[in-house]
Amino acid sequence: MILGVGIDLCEIARMEAALEKPRFAERVFTPAERARLDAARGKRRAEVAAGLFAAKEAVAKALGTGFVGFGPWDVEIVPDPAGRPVCRLLNGAAARAAALVEGGEWTVHVSITHENGAAAAVAVAEKR
Repeated sequence: MILGVGIDLCEIARMEAALEKPRFAERVFTPAERARLDAARGKRRAEVAAGLFAAKEAVAKALGTGFVGFGPWDVEIVPDPAGRPVCRLLNGAAARAAALVEGGEWTVHVSITHENGAAAAVAVAEKR
């Protein structure tokens, strides 16, 4: 059963500028995501960050609240062994998902793309 769908778009140049602020990444990304960003170089770093940010926003929308009751650090997007983005909900985001399914099991599917200076992501929250 589909619980919600979210979509978001993030300009890569805008993310590049945001990453110049030392505390931005600490406020938005989890330690695992920051490690991934640290491994990326140059423009690729901003592309990855924009994709992660768009995915976090899309997940918040799929959960039906936006970032109310949780923050972007409560949505973690990590690659699986094949490189596919996998969503992990933590703290307040996990509590929101649990409330949506009333104690049942849930998953959030995420897809990210980059094109023409922007990153886009879509998220589908599903009750299993």
